[in-house]
Amino acid sequence: MYGPLDSLTVATAQLRPPAHRVARGAIALWTVQNLMGLALVTAMVAGIAWLVDAAAPSWLPRLVVEHPWWGPLLVALLGLPEVLLAPTWRYLVHRWEVTQEVVYIRTGWFDREWRLVPISRIQTVDTTRGVLERFLGLATLQIRTASHAGSSEIEGLPAEVAAGLAHDLARQAGVLRDDAT
Repeated sequence: MYGPLDSLTVATAQLRPPAHRVARGAIALWTVQNLMGLALVTAMVAGIAWLVDAAAPSWLPRLVVEHPWWGPLLVALLGLPEVLLAPTWRYLVHRWEVTQEVVYIRTGWFDREWRLVPISRIQTVDTTRGVLERFLGLATLQIRTASHAGSSEIEGLPAEVAAGLAHDLARQAGVLRDDAT
């Protein structure tokens, strides 16, 4: 059991930003990913607009029937801030750090998530590199524990850093393994 916390303990237990940022290339990765998502949604809405323009059902509002191409235009305009602003915002927030005992990760952009993954609980460490990540020299480090809630990933790392971290964490997890896993 834990005893009562005094004010000094509470003051020193505050979370701090992890030491390292992801690679600057993550901005390009997230921009292209967001742009591809926006293009897909805009294309789907354009397909619906084409169907409405060809043979509008009678139950549709008159504004939609008379101006079906406003839909894709509106979707594209509303999605532009996601493409242009969100990647830089995410870059400013996403951070990581590995200490002797934990992997410390902060992610998010509106909602911030702070994750501490004890190295002794790590079961597998993987790196993944999608097509865009390979093109930009980036990788994603995936850290898995027995609990899904304890698993985490660091997206947007330089490929060589991710590979080195994967090797070091796998080695540390093997050395620090305890009976609780």
